[in-house]
Amino acid sequence: MANPPPLHSGGPSSVAPSAPAPPEKDESMATAEQLLLDLCIPELREETLKLLSQNREKFQQDIAPLLWHSFGTMSALLLEIVSIYGSVARATLTQAQSNHVCNALALLQCVASHPDTKMPFINAQIPLYLYPFLSTAYKAKEYEFLRLTSLGVIGALVKVDDHEVIAYLLSSQIIPLCLLTMDMGSEISKTVATFIVQKIMLDDTGLMYPSPRLLKHIIRCYLRLTDNPSARDALRTCLPTVLTDGTFNDLLETQKDQTTRLWLHQMLHNIAMASSGRGGSHGPHADLNRIMGR
Repeated sequence: MANPPPLHSGGPSSVAPSAPAPPEKDESMATAEQLLLDLCIPELREETLKLLSQNREKFQQDIAPLLWHSFGTMSALLLEIVSIYGSVARATLTQAQSNHVCNALALLQCVASHPDTKMPFINAQIPLYLYPFLSTAYKAKEYEFLRLTSLGVIGALVKVDDHEVIAYLLSSQIIPLCLLTMDMGSEISKTVATFIVQKIMLDDTGLMYPSPRLLKHIIRCYLRLTDNPSARDALRTCLPTVLTDGTFNDLLETQKDQTTRLWLHQMLHNIAMASSGRGGSHGPHADLNRIMGR
């Protein structure tokens, strides 16, 4: 493309007064738009993904519509994601590959959390591209990093109560993937997976879904969280009501699941002790609140 002509060609007398500097937000958007153009250039993509991921908070909520509506951007992100499926399946994933794709996933989280792009994101079935990262049983840090960042995208979808989102996630079989994470993920991955299941259960449709196996995993995860003083304090205010009001008593009785009943009793006891000041520290619980979007 030819260079644009100069704005003026005369001497000093023809120079127009300097225009005022654009607002900082406009400068940020100009930068974001240029980065999105660079994202579609394969040679620039890796560094561009890193820059966009690192600066996504700087662009605030405006980055999500730009990501979704700009030509080729979502395709470029998905191309990076699917490019490592083979490495994930063969257990040859490197930390560099994991970091690179996690930068792409961080941008997808922006799209998933924005009210204007969340439902188009779901209607395009994009969460399904993340499920291979949630279905692995490898515990190495590069796989755990992918697992946690993918859960962050799903967590962004459920952060705001939305029946359509819950119905979609149930139909896409996210619950078994969360159960797998509850079984073998790191503590923080287990926490995010439990948060996702909690948000699903708070919806009437989600509440009809729980099976005895799912309920057992949920209660066990919450019980484990009560071993941490900060998490135990946080659960005093964010524990789902259905775990405290007897909603599942009949189900547990029918299944004759004494173990799960004991876990539930112990969990509630631990939280009650924290409330009375005898259950440990009442220190800050910012980490759990941050994970759960509070």
